[in-house]
Amino acid sequence: MKSNLTCSLVTPTYNWPEALELLLLSIKKQSILPNEVIIADDGSKEETTQLIQKYQKDFPVPIIHVWHEDNKNQKPAIMNKAIAKAKYDYIVEIDGDIIMHKDFVRDHLSLAEKNVFLYGSRVNIQEDYLETLFKKKKIQFNVFSKGIKKRGRTLHIPFLANRYKKEDKRSNKLRGCNMSFWRSDFIKINGFNESLTGWGVDDSEMIQRLINIGVQGKRLKHKGIVYHIYHNEQNKSHIEVNRIIEKETTEKKLTYIDKGVDQYL
Repeated sequence: MKSNLTCSLVTPTYNWPEALELLLLSIKKQSILPNEVIIADDGSKEETTQLIQKYQKDFPVPIIHVWHEDNKNQKPAIMNKAIAKAKYDYIVEIDGDIIMHKDFVRDHLSLAEKNVFLYGSRVNIQEDYLETLFKKKKIQFNVFSKGIKKRGRTLHIPFLANRYKKEDKRSNKLRGCNMSFWRSDFIKINGFNESLTGWGVDDSEMIQRLINIGVQGKRLKHKGIVYHIYHNEQNKSHIEVNRIIEKETTEKKLTYIDKGVDQYL
């Protein structure tokens, strides 16, 4: 692992403090802690603020709460605001409904290299297990655990993880709930595209611009394990408009967008 590598762990959240609490508990158990945690809050109510304030009191690293008013789904904007505030060189991005394996941060840092972004997959926690999950505040899982599917993805086998090659094309396995990249690369492409509205493709469109400037992707498998808490499907009413923007980014090899992170730097 790069011993001097510093990182900011950034997560979006919106009105689901029960899930955010499990995420925070899993951060506390990390074998290597991030240097800071930034919660990109897309307009949650007071309950989320109270939870964050409770954890800020004795958390092992600073928790920064970046909030803006609720104006429907504005994830690209709140993520830009959060990453603009990040103090450290490397960004590890997860979702607010994620529980991390204890070596999650260590795994991302162990494979971090210049001119590369990393992406991993997720194990799904099933709907019928949610009551038990929240009641017990369960944050540790393995291949035999109840309430999960995609069990093969629970296997933490670090020596197998290092065999994946770098890629010049965006993978359809890319998920914003489990990615990492250099903050300097993110700023070069002007971050997330705030012209995208509603749910969907903001992460993959941003990653496509990283690829367009020559940053390569590398898949994390058997490392960087996360557990995704079941929720209902998001409203996908804008997805087709967003996909047109993403297609243009890919085909025209666009590297920079007008409405991005530069507004907050």
